[in-house]
Amino acid sequence: MRERILDAAYGLFYQGGIHATGIDRVIEVSGVAKMTLYKYFPSKQELVLAVLERRDQQWMVWFERRVDTLASSPENRLFVLFDALQEWFDEESFSGCAFINACGEFAAADHPVHQLAARHVNAVRDYLQRLAEEHGADDPQVLADQLALLIEGAIVVAHVAQRKEIAKTGRNTARLLLEAQGIRLH
Repeated sequence: MRERILDAAYGLFYQGGIHATGIDRVIEVSGVAKMTLYKYFPSKQELVLAVLERRDQQWMVWFERRVDTLASSPENRLFVLFDALQEWFDEESFSGCAFINACGEFAAADHPVHQLAARHVNAVRDYLQRLAEEHGADDPQVLADQLALLIEGAIVVAHVAQRKEIAKTGRNTARLLLEAQGIRLH
């Protein structure tokens, strides 16, 4: 039941917005009783946090696995980041980043939803830094920041401007950043 609720809530929040989606709609789509929903999630905020925590875990696992799969060798993982993003952008259900969207609705930096979104953004950046270190970047922290900025920007442009092909521009720009850091395609 908990998973059904999370599935329904994620789809509704992601496609329609958190504030715009009422608990009654989550109950209707999940097919559970109101008491069942409140048994697992005593408040809407707890439901929102659970949905985003789950999304964080799922997205990070997907992204890392996809990058590993797309890379012709471990040395090429930094070169395929935007190929993975392009696949995501091309999905019919793509509606931007759930965390960027959530921050738009919960702008206060001390709000738990905003803080969870910040943790996700930092987790992506940390992953990029690990890759940069493994690839021997001259300054892995700077490269991670640059790639994170490029990724977040590509997600926003793909969603807001409906320019899903922007991942190709991101890939070309990333190549320049990688070369400036002494990393060459193998």
